[in-house]
Amino acid sequence: MKITVNPTSLHEVKIIEPKVFGDARGYFFESFNAREFSEAVGEAVKFVQDNHSLSVKGVLRGLHFQVKHPQAKLVRVVSGEVFDVAVDIRTDSPNFGKWVGERLSAENKRQMWIPTGFAHGFAVLSETAEFLYKTTDYWFAEHERCLLWNDPNIGIEWPIQSEPILAAKDAAGRPLSELSID
Repeated sequence: MKITVNPTSLHEVKIIEPKVFGDARGYFFESFNAREFSEAVGEAVKFVQDNHSLSVKGVLRGLHFQVKHPQAKLVRVVSGEVFDVAVDIRTDSPNFGKWVGERLSAENKRQMWIPTGFAHGFAVLSETAEFLYKTTDYWFAEHERCLLWNDPNIGIEWPIQSEPILAAKDAAGRPLSELSID
């Protein structure tokens, strides 16, 4: 297998580490292999959309999810570093409202698998970061919701020193207790 799968405290969320082949010329790795990925996460996954964002230091994007057409995501960073977060928003889950975070960077080449039923967001730690993610469903603006990034009942420990730079929709995020998840 060309990837290593590391569990997180929320067992459905996984950290994927590719095997990197390096020499004097540089390096090579498979950033995605459908067969190996499906084996690693224990289900057949079909991605339908790839997204790419560029953000500056201090930007926080999220915490996003869709109430209809939920999206699972495979995320990675190709330039810079982010702190990536998934929050369990499945109302029937024993981990409802719990979160997991991981530093993803161009240097460590880690990826995070965020299945459906989780809100997702990230904060940029480097001067800039390019963030790529695959989704299992399309984006529908009318179904997107935003969980408040600093909901005190969730208590995400963002490794940021000042107030983040937020989009209007993220600044207007709602606490989990006020969101309609279904």
